[in-house]
Amino acid sequence: MRSLAFALLLAAPLGLGGIAQAQGQTQGQGGQPLRTAVDGTFAPHAFPRLEGGVQGFNVDLFTEVAKRMGRPITIDSASFSGLVPALNAGRYDFLAAPVTVTKERAENLLFTEGYLYTAYQFGIRKGSAPIKSMDDLKGKAISVNKGSAYDAWAQANAAKYGFTVQTFDSQPDAVQAVVGGRTYANLGGNTTVRYAATRTPMFVPDFVLAETRAHWAAPFRKDDKAGRDAMEMVLECMKKDGTVAALSEKWFGVKPAADDAENTPFPGFGVPDMPGYDATPHELRCG
Repeated sequence: MRSLAFALLLAAPLGLGGIAQAQGQTQGQGGQPLRTAVDGTFAPHAFPRLEGGVQGFNVDLFTEVAKRMGRPITIDSASFSGLVPALNAGRYDFLAAPVTVTKERAENLLFTEGYLYTAYQFGIRKGSAPIKSMDDLKGKAISVNKGSAYDAWAQANAAKYGFTVQTFDSQPDAVQAVVGGRTYANLGGNTTVRYAATRTPMFVPDFVLAETRAHWAAPFRKDDKAGRDAMEMVLECMKKDGTVAALSEKWFGVKPAADDAENTPFPGFGVPDMPGYDATPHELRCG
């Protein structure tokens, strides 16, 4: 594993002493750094800085979470495929990388509530007719990042909806295929499509596949319910005071809707209707 581990020594807790104490007791190392990791190639969630280290939405989000817990944080950059095994082996306390909550994953990990919704989304060239339904893609070509989940979905559904698929070695190349007129639309994740639009003026976010929507949340080991619950309390306070929404707008270029996950403290602990969810009500004590 390559490491861009950097200790971010953070300021004192902002009125969340009880939560910080609970988290410290959970880890058994009160005041010790929270250990976590991201896939450092997944812009805009985490990607390299020119001056070294990593930057991105998830880096900012969990740096602020740790600050409010009164803890330093150490963030490694590693391959996504190795993150969950490293978490279960005790190398990390939680994962700062965006992890989609599925039933299978939730049976083996404890998740906080979602801090973002992830969904499949199309991006189109500015000025093109918007996609109102999948019928609008009949006879058209779409671009995808080769080997991605979006590639797999497109290949599986091309015949059903009557579009053709062109694959590219990277998401930026797939976006440029739309801008250059080689394809009508690009299919990717909603956050990556929105981020691309902030960097490419002729590319705009468009139709979202609502049925693909899922929570992106922070996973903990199954035996660390107190750690999960403590972090969720902080995330809910950050939703309540607008911090999560502000970070989302900064990195993805779109103001979240009132009912988006960035603005929604969910009841209980964890993701509703998923394994590991605890419906017990709790009272927020935000500074």
